[in-house]
Amino acid sequence: MSSDNTARAFWVEAPGQGVIRTQPLAVPGPNEARVRTCYSAISRGTETLVFHGRVPESEHARMRAPFQEGDFPGPVKYGYSSVGVVEVGPRELEGRYVFCLHPHQDRYVAPAAMLIPLPDGLPAERAVLAANMETALNGLWDAAPRIGDRIAVIGAGVVGTLMAWLCRNIPGTRVELIDIDDSRKTLARALDIAFSTPAQAQGECDLVIHASGSQGGLQQALTLAGQEATIIEMSWFGAQSVSLPLGEAFHSRRLTLRASQVGTVSPSRAARRTHGERMTQALSLLEDDRLDILIDAESAFEALPETMARVTTEPGTLCHRIRYST
Repeated sequence: MSSDNTARAFWVEAPGQGVIRTQPLAVPGPNEARVRTCYSAISRGTETLVFHGRVPESEHARMRAPFQEGDFPGPVKYGYSSVGVVEVGPRELEGRYVFCLHPHQDRYVAPAAMLIPLPDGLPAERAVLAANMETALNGLWDAAPRIGDRIAVIGAGVVGTLMAWLCRNIPGTRVELIDIDDSRKTLARALDIAFSTPAQAQGECDLVIHASGSQGGLQQALTLAGQEATIIEMSWFGAQSVSLPLGEAFHSRRLTLRASQVGTVSPSRAARRTHGERMTQALSLLEDDRLDILIDAESAFEALPETMARVTTEPGTLCHRIRYST
């Protein structure tokens, strides 16, 4: 356990090598709060690239997390999905569960404005999905699905599944969640989402959302998109190059391939939503017990160096939650 003036944090010392460091903990100043972390989560896609040193040099500045320390490829303290209790701070926050875009650390001090209180109906254990839901929400603001759309979501990871789950509530839509792993059918069924393997997927879609993080998935997105359709790219490939058959029907079908990135509020909402308001909405969308199925494993903070090495190399992981001592 940390003392009142120290904290323990997870650092990537070098590509593929993590360690827990003890570091000083500041005294909260005006408009700041001290938070005791209860849970955090590994954001598998991005943290895999960070942990293994695959963040392109051109993106080092843009990829910085709000409370990151150090620089890529390391040593660096990175992460952005932390849920805790405010121990000291403004009266309206003391004793409340909050979400913060903070790295894996057992206690920290942050500006009160960066701490988003959890809705009363959202358990702290599930709130670690907030960063994923924020990404899904922003992606759908970019995608702008409409009533009656035929929508394909390629990649049944956490973000892809959340986007399909949100889309299936739009009246008249045909939503299909697609993954090469046939076992994801159980996940889709639990969330009332239609599931297909790539060979079974239906084409002529109005909107295709790609979230598989694979070249093959993005290539299939081109084949499923109908005339004048839009493909939203949610995956981030880091330093990996991707080859696409743009010499086939891409031009004749007049397809649109558009990137979505959560670091910026979607242009369709940026004039009317702050980052904080977007996160508050994302948290409210998690108030459904069925979403617990997206958290498929949990381990102790003390084991995070070994856990990160394992989770970022094994396929099929959804949300891995980190539990802190209380």
